Order: sequence, then C-alpha cells, then structure tokens
Amino acid sequence: MTRIPQRSFIFGILLAFLSGCVETREKTGVPRTPNVIIIYLDDLGYGDLECYGHPLIKTPNINQLARSGMRFTSFYAPSAVCTPSRAGLLTGRYPVRNAPFNFGPESKTGLPLSEITLANMLGEAGYQTAAIGKWHLGHLPEYLPTSRGFHSFYGLPYSNDMILPWCPWLNESDKLMLYQNASAISEVGKQQTNLTIDYHHQALAFIEENQAKPFFLYLAHSMPHLPISTSESFTGVSAAGLYGDVVETIDWTVGELVRSLKTWGLERNTLIIFTSDNGPWHNLPERMLQDGIKPWHTGSAGMLRGAKATTYEGGVRVPAIISWPGQIPAGQTNDDIVSGIDLFPTLAEICGADLPEGREIDGLSIWPLLKGESRASRTTFIYSREKTRSRKCDCFTVGYALHSWYIFDSPSKPRAPIAMRSDYTFESCGIQCASWLYRPSAD
Repeated sequence: MTRIPQRSFIFGILLAFLSGCVETREKTGVPRTPNVIIIYLDDLGYGDLECYGHPLIKTPNINQLARSGMRFTSFYAPSAVCTPSRAGLLTGRYPVRNAPFNFGPESKTGLPLSEITLANMLGEAGYQTAAIGKWHLGHLPEYLPTSRGFHSFYGLPYSNDMILPWCPWLNESDKLMLYQNASAISEVGKQQTNLTIDYHHQALAFIEENQAKPFFLYLAHSMPHLPISTSESFTGVSAAGLYGDVVETIDWTVGELVRSLKTWGLERNTLIIFTSDNGPWHNLPERMLQDGIKPWHTGSAGMLRGAKATTYEGGVRVPAIISWPGQIPAGQTNDDIVSGIDLFPTLAEICGADLPEGREIDGLSIWPLLKGESRASRTTFIYSREKTRSRKCDCFTVGYALHSWYIFDSPSKPRAPIAMRSDYTFESCGIQCASWLYRPSAD
C-alpha cells in the first residue's frame, strides 16, 4: 500500500476544508467577503437629492451611486428621530426595544450594554470596524463605539447642536468635543465648517489602511442636522443656498470615496449603503433660531407630509441607495417596503456572519431583493414617535399615528391609504403597544 506523506495528507484536509467554506459562501450567492460602507446622513429629507427630484441641489456623485445599484422609494428609517434610528440600524431591532428616546450630554445611560451591534457581529466575522462621525448612543466610556464593537472611533458623541445656546438646559461646562476612540481630543463648539471634510479624510485613511482585509466603515455625517455649515470652498456654490452647499459637499465626498475605492481596486468588492436617519427638521423651536440659524436652513420631504419627529411619511421615509458593482444589478428602482432595521440581517447573510442568538431580530434580509430574485419579504413596519403619549407600559412609551399612510407606486401615482392597525404585541412587555404600517399583498 502506498503511504501518503503526512504533510500532503494535512494539506489535503486543509484544502478540502477551504473548498467547503467557498462552497458555503457560494450558496448565498456571495463569491467573497465584501467590504461594507454605510453612509448615514443626519436629517436628510426624502426630497433633498437630485435623484429624488430636488430641482436645485446638484448631486451628480450620489446620482451615479444610484445608477450603479438600487434606489429605494419606500425605505423607512427605524425612527423619526436620531438616537432610536441609529439604535435600530445598528441592532436590527425596533428601537422601542432598546433606545426609544434621544440621548445627550446630560444622559447617564446609552444603548443597553446587552445589545449586540452590527460592529460586534461583523467584528466576530473578521472585519476591521470603524465609526466616523456622529454616534448619539451614549457618551460615557462604556457606551462609546470602541466599547460597542468598533475598533476605532472619530467623531462627535451626539448631535452637533448639543451646546449653548441651542440647548438651553445645558450650561457652559457642556462642551461639544471631538473624540478619538474613547478620548476627547479637541473642542468643536460652533466652529463646524470643516467637520464634513474632516470626517471624509478620516474615512479615506481608514480604507487605505485596511484595504488588504475586509472592513466595515460606519460613516455617520453630522450634517445636514442644524446648525449647518461647510468649508469655504463649498460655500455659495449651490443654487439652493447654504443647505444646498452642505448637501453638495457631502455629494463631493461620496464621489471622492468611490474614486478612492477604484484607485485601490476595491470598488467591485465594496457594498455601499447611503441613507438618512430620519426626515428634515421642520417647525423649528425658538431655541434653534439664533446664532445665524434661519428657518429655511432645513431640507425637504418632497411631496411627503410631515418631517422629523412625526410619524407622517416625511418623518421616516428617507432616501436610500445600495450599490455593489457586479453583484447588485445596476439601474434599479424599487418601491417595496424596506427599513433600516433590515440592513442588519442582510449584512449578516452577505458577509457570512452569525446573527445574534437569544434576542428577536426584527429586520428581514433583503439580499434576494438586491440580487433581483424576489420582492422584499416585509409587509409590515412598526413605527413610533418619541413625544407621543398615547399608550404606556413598563418598558417604553410609543405612539399612534392618527392619520393614514400612503405608499406610492411612482411619484405621481399614490395607492389607497394603507390599513392602520394597533394590535401588534411586543414580547418584551407583553401588551399591545404600537401601531404598524401594513402593505396589502394584492396590487
């Protein structure tokens, strides 16, 4: 009998194991582990981009991103306000389960430490992870990104308006600080003109440093949340005024980021998600209308009713684009109900990560939808609003919308009002406590 050398035998076993891993990945339709970039804007409205119908704001780079993948017309942010929306995005769970209210400088808590974030999940799958920009899920050390699965953090711990005079409940000791990992490194204050470009440069540096390994970049811009500003080179360039300048600055950074991916040979192995945390901030409180802020320094919900902090369409229906050249067919527009909470299980499937056990994941994977194989699985979406006090339970407070929601097949073709229900039960409190949005399956 011919003896097989021990080294060859071990090599054969290893090769078979690796072949099995490749076969397992191929069963999901993913040829190799992709990089992931989420570009998350703050208070960008449904109608604020050229590819969503804005007549004055020019966004050629975001337009091109949309042409290279799928543009969504019925994409719902997890919430109508900042903190809950980010909690939903990063955990795949309805934010009423974990962070239904905004955090700020005075907060003593943050996203519950029992929650598993997207960074935790992808980090376990071998990804290098970074959070750049606005965090807003707790500013104390144990709640900062580097304690929640991100290997690095550069940005603000909460919104860029959370200082005097815009938040009069604070005092002079409450400074708006820029953080590097878990340490405050400099005061930002009201001088925010270079913030967007600063984030952009940090993002490029992270990508370049990690180009040889899979990475997850969560790029959460502080703009166009008020107070808005931009660098001198972008001031006065937009026909839509200062707000347009800010959005067009972000558009430029998107173009430069994609060009950098091409330069490093990463474009076809990088999934880019571009969306917003909620709708535009309208009906500004008096506290915000000072230090140069004007009522028109906010965005547009397009043809949708309502805005940030409301459960009308304009509060939670936001722009969303997903691009992955070679994997997601180009030039698609989709009107299925999709939410930010769906990104968590979608990325788990695409990236070969294990979903957390012992908790309800409310999101639904849209990978088959992105590949063009099927429609979205979601037929319902539960929504709530921070300041509505219609029902209470021991765990959280949520609100009813006392109006109808509409789904549009196209910008000019609304369907009938969607059925409103109030009988959804959350396991976490055991009582009826939320309204939901229901899309009939029949056209």
